[in-house]
Parts: sequence; structure tokens; C-alpha cells
Amino acid sequence: MRIGVIQASSQKDKNEALYRCTCQAVENNGREDTVINFGIFPDEDASFSYVETALNISLLLSSGAVDFIVTGCSSGQGMMLACNSLPGVLCGFIQTPQDAYLFGRINGGNAVSLPLGLNYGWLGEISLQCMLDKLFDGAFGCGYPPEEAKRKRCDAEALKRINAVTKRTLTESLDQYDKALVRNALRWGKVKNWVLRSGIHENVVSMIMNYENQPDSIL
Repeated sequence: MRIGVIQASSQKDKNEALYRCTCQAVENNGREDTVINFGIFPDEDASFSYVETALNISLLLSSGAVDFIVTGCSSGQGMMLACNSLPGVLCGFIQTPQDAYLFGRINGGNAVSLPLGLNYGWLGEISLQCMLDKLFDGAFGCGYPPEEAKRKRCDAEALKRINAVTKRTLTESLDQYDKALVRNALRWGKVKNWVLRSGIHENVVSMIMNYENQPDSIL
């Protein structure tokens, strides 16, 4: 699995901790996942809101360039709401190891949003590590508790089907979004370059290539 780490500018000082804890959680659970850090990095001057960040998350997941996203904002709530408003994303809000474990086992979504400012405190990185350790502890979407696993899996799949039906795809909806927001969001160079290089859904990759060549045709 390819796991992307990305967060908005308001919490860019937490990027290194978020990336480090995600990598450590993968290692702690004996997984062979690849973790890619998209920033935004502490030394970058560019600024991206949580809504613009969520659009980039939708782009990464909709293109198949990554399989899972670890993200967050000051409270974690705004990022979760923005992600769940966009195509291709099923994002959980997690603030405890129990939340993380149950989301991974029961809901099996493809993104999590964490509070990176609210109640972070001087033990913030330890708390972050505990949550991510439990998130990646076991197979996603396997169902929990074991005696109800089959029903839980069926419910999770039903939710994913509803999520796919009730949202238009990114290629269908991008030209309806606020043009200034899209213009700034698609300036996230590392995301765009990764999608062009690693995206597996050609319609989304082509959309970004066309934007690069003829930005006015989309914006």
C-alpha cells in the first residue's frame, strides 16, 4: 500500500512528526507499505488551506497515485469534512487509539484526519504515535468484533457504494469548483508531479496534464 502524508499550512510545523510517526507505525506493525511525504513542509513559503489540501487528497486518491492518506488540521474536523465532501475520499476523524483501530478494522476508509493543534500538548507526538500504531494494526476493513465481522464488512461496503454513487467524479466536477481555489490547490508541485508519474487512472492523469498545457480550459 502507498500511504501519503499531507497536511495544511496551518500545521506545517507538525509535518515531520506526522511523517515520522506514520513510518514508525508501518515498521512497528511489520508492514511493507511505502510512505510518501507531500508536505506541506515547515520551510515552504507556499500556503494551502485545509480545503485546498483536501482537493489535493482527492486528486491523489482519485488518480490511484496513493492508496491511503494520513492528514490533519488544527482540530482535525475541518479536514475530515472537506475530504468527505470530495470525490474518491472516505475519511475518518480519529483522536484516540481506539478510534484509529476501529476505523481501520470496521470502516476501512482511505483517509484519516487527526487533530494536530487541539490538545496536542507536550505529549502530542507520543499520542500521535499510539493512534497511528493502532490504525495500521491489522488488515483494513476486516470487520470487528470477530463475531460480527461479516456484518460489519457488508455495512462498510454498502457505505462505500453509496459514497461513490452520491458524488460526481473529480473529472466531472472539477470545473464547477471555485476557480481561485482550484488554481491555488493545483500549484502543489509534489502532489501534481506524483500524480503524473504514479497515477493509474488515466482520465484523472489526463485532466491534470491538460490543465498544465491549457489551464484556462479547466479554470
